[in-house]
Amino acid sequence: MTRLSGTLLIDTDMGRFLGDKRIRLLEAIDQSGSISQAAKAVPMSYKAAWDAVDDMNNLAPEALVLRSAGGRHGGGTELTAFARRLIGFYRALEDASQRALEKLSSKLEHNADCGVDDFRQVLRRMSMKTSARNQFAGPVVAVHEGVVDTEVSVQLAPTLVLTAIVTRASAETMGLQLGTEVMAFVKASSILLMVGEEERISARNRFSGSVTRIHQGPVNAEVTLSMPGGHHAITAVITKDSVQRLGLAEGQPACAVFKASSVFLVALD
Repeated sequence: MTRLSGTLLIDTDMGRFLGDKRIRLLEAIDQSGSISQAAKAVPMSYKAAWDAVDDMNNLAPEALVLRSAGGRHGGGTELTAFARRLIGFYRALEDASQRALEKLSSKLEHNADCGVDDFRQVLRRMSMKTSARNQFAGPVVAVHEGVVDTEVSVQLAPTLVLTAIVTRASAETMGLQLGTEVMAFVKASSILLMVGEEERISARNRFSGSVTRIHQGPVNAEVTLSMPGGHHAITAVITKDSVQRLGLAEGQPACAVFKASSVFLVALD
């Protein structure tokens, strides 16, 4: 008999954001208090580890990982109590899920109309992901309808609101209204960075924070800003020349700016 096994992905009202590799990353962070050491233990690259942490913090209802100024190792990263509860829940659910898969594989083996390969194909289709670097989740808190377009405001945190512009037809199709839970996606290439005093600019979204990481490439660089409170982060792709011209460095205040029309929404309700 073919044994069917797999890893668990958790869906919440904030979308799919947690799987085995990310759980192992959280466990390693809890053990070492260091992103770099945790990345080696998983294993994964340092950049991929921080990208995963940012994604989880952005999508979770509470922060999972926080930077600490002076912890067990003189500063680093720490898990929140919420993250530890989530790990325990995940491991218990994973065990129950595996037992259910073993029963399912036995049934599929004796069903000529539905094979294991068919089931695996369905799982692959269900696990498709978006290419947008920045993913956020929250409820709709304002909807302003125009003749053609609709302006939608999404509450990411008590003091953090994202604004999107979608067609009126799209808003009606998704049933967007106050309280609707949505996912918001923004490509890193659609984000501009500003430093110093703000200048007049037409972009609707302005997220102020501090630079936490700069990943240099041959031509471009990924710059990640952490929002106040450490819960959310946003990543922009800009040229290496822009990094130098703006004098960007870790710990420096900066502002991420992007148009409302650059935001893509998906309703979860």
